[in-house]
Amino acid sequence: MSTLIRPKTDTVTTAPTLRGPVRVLLRLHRKALWAGAALLVIGIGIVVALRVWMASSPVRCADGDTTRCGDDFYVSSYAHTSAEGFLVNGGTVLVFLAALIGVFVAGPLIARELESGTFRLAWAQSVSPAHWLAARLAVPAALTVTGLTVLVVVLRWGLWALRAGPDSPGLRWYASGVFPGTGPAILGYALLAVAVGALCAVLVRRTLLSMALSALVLAAVGIGLSTRRYLLWPAALRQGEEGPKLLRDSDWHLEGGMLTASGSKVYWRDCYHAGSVEGYDACMRDRGGVTPFAEVHPASHYWPLQLVETGILLALAALAVFAAFRALRRLHG
Repeated sequence: MSTLIRPKTDTVTTAPTLRGPVRVLLRLHRKALWAGAALLVIGIGIVVALRVWMASSPVRCADGDTTRCGDDFYVSSYAHTSAEGFLVNGGTVLVFLAALIGVFVAGPLIARELESGTFRLAWAQSVSPAHWLAARLAVPAALTVTGLTVLVVVLRWGLWALRAGPDSPGLRWYASGVFPGTGPAILGYALLAVAVGALCAVLVRRTLLSMALSALVLAAVGIGLSTRRYLLWPAALRQGEEGPKLLRDSDWHLEGGMLTASGSKVYWRDCYHAGSVEGYDACMRDRGGVTPFAEVHPASHYWPLQLVETGILLALAALAVFAAFRALRRLHG
């Protein structure tokens, strides 16, 4: 356990601010800042180049798929399919970048100073432990949120040139590679990454171990939310229609089946053994199915899902920040 007894002085000092620690931090890690700026410029350049390339090789129809266009079939241009291949995972890339910032905060930014003892130099110069940690939270949080906001705007601009048709489900609004990077949820991931990195660094105080633990925690949160995202908002129930009328291209289809006369649900998955459309229908009727239904998230659920996920991430980030300051105070006074 590390402790630090501050020397008593009779001089009157002004109230401490974050300005000095922030300047020191920016100067100390200027190479990392330049690297982050370079990644930002590269990301913007890739999306702009893909958008320009698509504009120079237009396709005949607006949905961007191999599909019927009037009386003819057409195949999307090579530029279009290549851009789709890059942008389909844009949201995943942004989440990975946010996690990378958290790992950097956990290791070189905080844990390395605690492990080497260089934090004592700052604390001996009228910088309290709370101000020291606050600067190491505020700087990466502000820079990461600013950079990711720019990338979200650019990614959305690039995706506008693409359309999710029947042959490109990976481009739809709910796709795991698209959804987290097209709205405020990515900012929640960024702030959570910074907070978790700080908490792991303060608790572990070992550079490599703090980085590994941060990556593990952030991966668990990301995977957990992506696999349970459909539960964050009540699904809409559609019933009483057949085939395409029951589902729309923009729907996130969750479950389907038939309602019985009493209103109970019989799901199609219970009849997978049937093996054919006629077999499915007979199986459902045998189980009492009367009216087809589907549980879906329509496109109008995009913002509720985004805001709920963002709220969860911000709540977890606030909890991690609180725990980091409490741990720092308990360990170092």
